Amino acid sequence: MSITIAKELDARGLTCPLPILKAKKALSDMHSGEVLKVLATDPGSVRDFQAFARQTGNELIDQQADEAEGREEFVHLLRRR
Repeated sequence: MSITIAKELDARGLTCPLPILKAKKALSDMHSGEVLKVLATDPGSVRDFQAFARQTGNELIDQQADEAEGREEFVHLLRRR
């Protein structure tokens, strides 16, 4: 199953709460069912996006952690409710 990404948000280098706030704004400009990809470097973003999805009703499709350029990066996929 392939997922079509409607919008990508680069939140690398930002710490809580900025990745969530930027994601919230990006999602508000999207249509229901569209997917937002968020790139982050804050390790706390993993649990932050889990809580955000529960609280807002947006679906957290996937979360991944990758090593990139010597630092850990987190990829979050959210489907707009």
